[in-house]
Amino acid sequence: METASPTSEYDVALLRRDFPVLDRKVHGKPLVYLDNAATVQKPAVVIERVRRWYEAENANVHRGVHLLSAEGTDAYERARRTIQRFVGASSEREIVFTSGTTAAINLVAYSFGQAFVRAGDEIIVSGAEHHANLVPWQLLCERAGATLRVLPVEDDGDLAVDQLESLLGARTRLVAVGHTSNALGTVHPIDDIIAMAHARDVPVLVDGAQAVPHTPIDVAALDADFFAFSAHKVYGPMGFGVLYAKERWLESMPPFLAGGDMIEDVSFDGTTFNELPFKFEAGTPNVAGALGAAAAIEYVEGIGMEAVASHESDLMAYAVERLGATEGVTMVGAPRRRAGAISFLIDDVHPYDAGTVLDRMGIAVRTGHHCAQPLVRRMGHEATIRASFALYSTRDDVDALVAAVAKVRAFFG
Repeated sequence: METASPTSEYDVALLRRDFPVLDRKVHGKPLVYLDNAATVQKPAVVIERVRRWYEAENANVHRGVHLLSAEGTDAYERARRTIQRFVGASSEREIVFTSGTTAAINLVAYSFGQAFVRAGDEIIVSGAEHHANLVPWQLLCERAGATLRVLPVEDDGDLAVDQLESLLGARTRLVAVGHTSNALGTVHPIDDIIAMAHARDVPVLVDGAQAVPHTPIDVAALDADFFAFSAHKVYGPMGFGVLYAKERWLESMPPFLAGGDMIEDVSFDGTTFNELPFKFEAGTPNVAGALGAAAAIEYVEGIGMEAVASHESDLMAYAVERLGATEGVTMVGAPRRRAGAISFLIDDVHPYDAGTVLDRMGIAVRTGHHCAQPLVRRMGHEATIRASFALYSTRDDVDALVAAVAKVRAFFG
């Protein structure tokens, strides 16, 4: 493989100054943070936005006539419009705030399932899913008496998309698929999957958690029926997420949680529900999370998602080449398209042991099954070492990892 050259206009050294934690040392060594698929670090503008909310603006939203509540409500709904623009949704009514990707998928599994899934129906997932886009559908199938069908994974880690047509049938009610694998970095052909499903009038839910940080997203162009992601994967706070859903689906689905703000009128004789998207946003919202998420989105938009994608593509090619040429390293999977993450093994060294020693050298990677046990087992393993990248990752990070891997082999040799 020919090594790609870095983009000349992308100043990663300058960008790294925006992330305070990257200056710290761990075990006396400079931090090399390669666990970005688990969560990315936060730029100072996001940290400051959250701090400012709690320090000078804190109030509950949607429920008060006093100044702080009115200002908070305006800021909160501006955040919704920022996120709407970022993902290309046609209306604010299609943007539901949740606590993360997991909560968003569970919302759909419960609410869509209650409305549309019956005994004998079928849900299709892929064999590459994060547990958050697998277990909710298993539970739905158990509740409803439906059947879970699985789109297989090929030996290289790509989905066997040519088999989807045979899985789609008259009783298929939904296809749920990840945009990008958190374990292998595989970028799935989402456009093709959606087109095939829609040709049979089957809606599609996309788990976009691992895609949003690495590539521009346009849900309208994708034509996804549901698209879920988490703020903490895209430089925002933990505990905040987004469900995009086409308005027609949200209108036809019952509420998932009940309580304050999702109601229009309540009496002992019955309740009517609020308009979209508030029908699905019960209780006191995570306002700081919304504002931090909006600040994070404005930050990456200022850099340009196309520029981020180009930088990370170059870096991924470099990392695959360097690790693939490293003695004693076995790459796990060889998908046609990758983004964000690489999984590998070090000969005769358990991934947990490797991760522990790498940590002592300042290298933060993830070891284990990455909440994707069926996929990791399909690739023939119980655990792998995963290095994952972000807009601030560098070739120096990759070089440090490769040098540390050689030391791990020597340590256990």
